[in-house]
Amino acid sequence: MHTRRIGDVRVGSVGLGAMPMSIEGRPDESRSLATLHAALDAGVTLIDTADAYHLGADEVGHNETLIAKALASHDRGGDVLVATKGGHLRPGDGSWTLDGSPGHLKRACEASLRRLGVEAIGLYQFHRPDPRVPYADSVGAVRELLDEGKIRMAGISNAGPEQIREAGEILGGRLVSVQNQFSPAFRSSEPELRLCGELGIAFLPYSPFGGIARAGELAAQHVPFARIARAHGASAHQVCLAWMLARSPVVVPIPGASRPESVRDSAGAAGLVLSAGEIAELDAA
Repeated sequence: MHTRRIGDVRVGSVGLGAMPMSIEGRPDESRSLATLHAALDAGVTLIDTADAYHLGADEVGHNETLIAKALASHDRGGDVLVATKGGHLRPGDGSWTLDGSPGHLKRACEASLRRLGVEAIGLYQFHRPDPRVPYADSVGAVRELLDEGKIRMAGISNAGPEQIREAGEILGGRLVSVQNQFSPAFRSSEPELRLCGELGIAFLPYSPFGGIARAGELAAQHVPFARIARAHGASAHQVCLAWMLARSPVVVPIPGASRPESVRDSAGAAGLVLSAGEIAELDAA
């Protein structure tokens, strides 16, 4: 697989969002482990997770624990950059809440370290701004974790341009990634994508197919993607990811998956090259 840069690390140009293996509708553990192993076999070396990817309140970090088990049981597990997040919570009733307080983020990072079984987290991301906590305080906690060596690299998620610039300043130029929602149907993160390109910061689009519930609608709702896919003998999902990769060299999409075949399909997008005309058509779609 072709590679791209996140900070000082080269990763496969298509990553994996592991959330579907731990939240509502998740598969059994054996299929999840098979999915994660299929990703490694396909050359995926970036896996995105979060401590909030779980169901019950008593299983915080379910996804992190699952990933740690998969990596430990595969001979390529040591080649993977695991990107986790803190600051989002799931009380166990299906809702999502926020806690961006420095104390919580530091405790969350310590817990993630234990679940992942590492001395330092490869990429730690502040999951989502908490309106009750000054953004500078939340990112400041991430800076302290970076300074203490508990995380190797720092990123942010669900951030706007001003927050990207502010985080970069607080982290002393050590912000390496921004993870925002971006898909053919959700393009409001265009300003953030452009800013990341200007700053040389990795942009990690999550829900690149429009989210778990709508992933199957991509071909039907976006006719150009389906037509171009047929012309290349590819899937509409592969065309979608190839289009994102063509947008900027800083883009590293992290499509979610809970089946080995889905992972293999997404990984195949890394080698799909679209023409300038096709890219322009998809830009306008």
